[in-house]
Parts: sequence; C-alpha cells; structure tokens
Amino acid sequence: MAELKTKPTDVSPSRFISGIEDDVSRRDCRTLLRLMKEVTAKRPRMWGSSMVGFGTYHYKYKSGREGDWFVTGFAPRKRDLTIYIMPGFKNYAALMARLGKYKTGKSCLYVKRLDHIDLNMLRELVARSVQDMQRIYDCS
Repeated sequence: MAELKTKPTDVSPSRFISGIEDDVSRRDCRTLLRLMKEVTAKRPRMWGSSMVGFGTYHYKYKSGREGDWFVTGFAPRKRDLTIYIMPGFKNYAALMARLGKYKTGKSCLYVKRLDHIDLNMLRELVARSVQDMQRIYDCS
C-alpha cells in the first residue's frame, strides 16, 4: 500500500504565511490561523509544503488503507483559499446557507477571499466540524 506523501513538518506556519506574496491572501491566512487556533485550542502545524493543519486523527478505510490527517485546516491556493472541513458539508446546510460566496468539494470549502463570507458562520462551521470529528475519531 502506498504511503501518504503529505505529512506534518517542522516548518513554522507563521513563517510560511509571512512568505505569501499576495497581501490579501496573506491577511486571510493570518485571520484563519487565529480563528482556527481559537476554535480548536490546538497548535497549528504545516502538513506538506502548503497546508496548515490543526489537531490529528487516525483513519482506516474498509480497503485497509490508513493514515493520520489533520482535523481541520487551510491552504492558500492560486485560485482560492481552501478550508478543510473534514466531515464534509451535508450536516451543515443551515450554516452553509448563511455563509456567503463559496464553492465546495467533498471536504474542501473554496473561497476567493474571507471578506466574501461571514466569519461568524465560518467559525461556527469549523467548531461544529471539529466537534463532529472528535465524536467519530480519537482526535488529538
């Protein structure tokens, strides 16, 4: 079975964010760093070269594949800011309806800029998703 390539590193998330060239993206990442630190009460950690994660959990699929991943996090991407909501979005319809302008993937919330969404709704979404992950997995 192939080993997961994206793993925690010792790179400072603050240093990574400081190196983001785009002013808006850098500001948004600093905001997310503060928000997720407050909500999770976890130390941020770089996963790979561009993802900031908070907390960890161990997963195991029916196929036998298993590994460790972060409970929530974010990554600045060229087109969008990606916010990782690991349980997905089906249980959060009421929050999503009031969030603002976004797109989603399975567990990815894509936003152009944080000022396109309601940060209070995002805070609640992150908090509820982290609580749900803690109910499902033994998160640290």
